[in-house]
Amino acid sequence: MRAIVLAGGKGTRLAPYTTVLPKPLMPIGDVPILEVVLRQLGHHGFRRVSLAVGYLSELLMAYCGDGQKFGVALDYSREEKPLGTAGPIALVKDLDATFLVMNGDLLTTVDYSAMLKAHRESGAIATVATFEKTVKIDLGVLELSAEQQITDYIEKPTMRYQVSMGIYLFEPRILSFIKNGERLDLPDLVKTLLGKGERVHAYRHGGYWLDIGRHDDYLEAQKEFEEHRSQFLPERRPGQ
Repeated sequence: MRAIVLAGGKGTRLAPYTTVLPKPLMPIGDVPILEVVLRQLGHHGFRRVSLAVGYLSELLMAYCGDGQKFGVALDYSREEKPLGTAGPIALVKDLDATFLVMNGDLLTTVDYSAMLKAHRESGAIATVATFEKTVKIDLGVLELSAEQQITDYIEKPTMRYQVSMGIYLFEPRILSFIKNGERLDLPDLVKTLLGKGERVHAYRHGGYWLDIGRHDDYLEAQKEFEEHRSQFLPERRPGQ
């Protein structure tokens, strides 16, 4: 199986750390978050991984090397200008079978093998991993009619949403929707697919997921990783 890990962003929300270190190399416990991602992928049978790099790419390449120590064969796709989150996919060679695309800064217990099985059974061109996010609104929320009459008053409601985890499975046909060298983000790609009548499947993940893009989330990820390390980090195989 083939995977593309997006690692080219500047990670501005984690400044000042990311002025000298690319976000995927931010440490979780004693290992970078990217190492956790790569070892999880290797554990689930993704033997070839392409790292889409841009900002501070030399540091990423120096640390990751050929990927052997993570149990994967690693190659690199470098963007010369920012191409968003979907644009870099067009630069990756030999995408001739189902492939995974994901952000390189996620701490999750998602079962990639189960997600792949669900994707294949769905017959969809794309599958998006989703997570139920609870949002507490610390205000009184009003519902209004078209005539601006108050029809309901909900004090500090809790809202629940299915949010994208930043993990996708795609069929090679997806490449016809991405123009080489043009900026495109994954949400816009998904909306284009929906507008064209393509089938996009949702894979609901009921375990743990966190994007470490903000300072508070990064601190939470540190705590969660230390307390449940074995859930996130597969054991190394002999020789790794």
